[in-house]
Amino acid sequence: MKPVVIISAISRETDMIVGCLQGVTREKQSPFPCSNGTLGGIPLHVCTGGIGKANAAASTAAMLERFKPQLVINTGCAGAYPASGLTIGDIVVASDEILGDDGVQTSSGWVGLDAIGIPVYKNRSSVYFNQIPLSVHAIARAMQLAKRIGIRLTRGKSLTVSSCSGSVKQGEEMVGRFNGAIIENMEGAAVALTCLRYGVDCLEIRGISNMVEERNLDNWDIGRAVGEAQRFIIKYLEHLSM
Repeated sequence: MKPVVIISAISRETDMIVGCLQGVTREKQSPFPCSNGTLGGIPLHVCTGGIGKANAAASTAAMLERFKPQLVINTGCAGAYPASGLTIGDIVVASDEILGDDGVQTSSGWVGLDAIGIPVYKNRSSVYFNQIPLSVHAIARAMQLAKRIGIRLTRGKSLTVSSCSGSVKQGEEMVGRFNGAIIENMEGAAVALTCLRYGVDCLEIRGISNMVEERNLDNWDIGRAVGEAQRFIIKYLEHLSM
């Protein structure tokens, strides 16, 4: 069976998954720390890629070149926009990833990459600017599993930003750029775009650690967010091998 790669920014976002691996080995001296083992009979490679788009793209490319996986799962925490209806501890599967701040800031406002006329990627059938699709098949499997085991899993658009929104005003501006966005993070679009280039399915599962509001870390619960996301991913992988 072809392996699965899991990418996160920090180890806290995958420690639970690594703890479930059988025959685990750890590579700490490589450019991107990686734990290898099996889960549910599936060879699994869990990579801590680092924060931000540059780290995410580089670590994903390195894992794809080395392991030739059937699927990449990007996981971690995310901030939820107030209008999303999400609360802390909820889990989200990204339907699309969006490069939320790649574009041009003009005197009349921000415009996306389509205004520049330079796509981030194009192939024979499609041209991609800010919005990057994820695997429809993997998303459908995740939604079906969540329904079957009674877990609330919300599907929606995710924004990837270089600077997280730390105020209500900034959050409203980001949602205004891309109608229907429900969460924001710092790596997802880079992982999704790299997988798209390589022709490998990508699934993104994130736990909600905070609301996008006036920044107050006392209101955050990263532990709960990453725990809920990992528990679902473990179930997903166990069912993937069936």
